[in-house]
Amino acid sequence: MRKLLFWKQFQLFAVFSAGVLTTFILIAFKEKQQQEGYILVHENDIAVQQAGPHDGGGMTTAYPFFSEVKDFKMAFRKRVLRPGSSIGYHLQETDEVYYILTGSGEMKMNGKTFIVNAGDAILTRPGNNHGLKPFNSGLTLLIAYQLK
Repeated sequence: MRKLLFWKQFQLFAVFSAGVLTTFILIAFKEKQQQEGYILVHENDIAVQQAGPHDGGGMTTAYPFFSEVKDFKMAFRKRVLRPGSSIGYHLQETDEVYYILTGSGEMKMNGKTFIVNAGDAILTRPGNNHGLKPFNSGLTLLIAYQLK
């Protein structure tokens, strides 16, 4: 019985130690990247499930690239809009670019609607209202804007 308890404690310690070591290696790797002038982010490491932004409803998958980088003054995101989700209609305060990667949907801009498809880029200027909802197949887009 004591050997079994010792073995379980040893396994727990080994798993914990491996986790700590992995964390230190990842931190060192990120610091090395920053010292070399770049930061590499894998989308699978940052994916988060979120409700559609700006009260858009439904569930989306967001990929907030570089959101943890200190003094980075730009938002760069990938977002997957599933059927039933959307980016709610809202006032834009800075220049913002939507680039449609896959799918199609309906863009509403200052009260008027139009169709957007993969390969389309939309620049929304400050002071304008816009929102986006996907059609039945969903829609994936990149979003970029300057942070305040």
